[in-house]
Amino acid sequence: MLRIAVLDDYQRVARTLADWESLGADCEVEVFDRNLASEDEAAAALAPFDILCLMRERMPLPGSLMERLPRLKLVVVTGSRVRTIDMEKAVARGITVCHTRPGESQAATPELAWGLILAAYRHIPEEHARVRAGGWQETLGTTLHGRTLGLLGLGKLGGRMVPVAKAFGMEVIAWSQNLGPERAAEAGARLVEKDELFETADIVSVHLVLGERTRGIVGAREIALMKQDALLVNTSRGPLVDEEALLAALTAGRIRAALDVYDREPLPANYPLRTAPNVVLSPHLGYVTADAYREFYPDTVEAILAWRAGAPIRVLAAPPAA
Repeated sequence: MLRIAVLDDYQRVARTLADWESLGADCEVEVFDRNLASEDEAAAALAPFDILCLMRERMPLPGSLMERLPRLKLVVVTGSRVRTIDMEKAVARGITVCHTRPGESQAATPELAWGLILAAYRHIPEEHARVRAGGWQETLGTTLHGRTLGLLGLGKLGGRMVPVAKAFGMEVIAWSQNLGPERAAEAGARLVEKDELFETADIVSVHLVLGERTRGIVGAREIALMKQDALLVNTSRGPLVDEEALLAALTAGRIRAALDVYDREPLPANYPLRTAPNVVLSPHLGYVTADAYREFYPDTVEAILAWRAGAPIRVLAAPPAA
């Protein structure tokens, strides 16, 4: 019997969105709707499985965990970019790693960023809760028209922020380590220096890939440069922002924030950001759409079938052929 674990199915939809029975009667599929929070918990729960199906980067797969999974032969991860799997260790242990198509995150994540911006600027979460509780309006909102959007990163996702900002009547400025003035102008933004972006923008939206050069790129110094009551939006990766410095600024009422990503995910129940003032929070929803999942799960089944047939597809890592 080939045992397959489908991990982190928070919405409990994996079984309904793909034909798992097509894998054959000799396959047993178990779906986990919770996050396995520690390596010890993951090792104990997953040791009996031959195949792991990961939802993006919700559960890391370091080499130390792989060593505790003696039956593991195949990993299928949704999306095409993953930095939480030890690929070298996978190859060394004879484990194949495959991925699905990327889904629609290039559209979905920037759309969520605008949802967070509007929620913060018009105090929608607070007013929604107030109406539910029997109250009525108490806040003063802010328009986007005439404001300046600062994009930290102007790639595929950051670039999609520009036409929406223009539709709202905003000026758009941008900076990243490799961005040039011509590329910025082509995307409809004006290239500025990093300090100028933080000093000038009413809204700073982060759209960078997490790496050694970008980890902590929004630190205490950058946050201190921001305007009083400016809004910091992060829908990319939590560690791009110094969370301790951000929490201090929020508590002091220096800036506001709208966050979809965090240093630790899922957020522990007592995590300080859960009760911080001046912040709108969402639980890493950027890529979480029905159409994306309708691609992820059938692609996962397809990848398992291809691997079983001896011709794995969309391979990220594979042991040498025998």
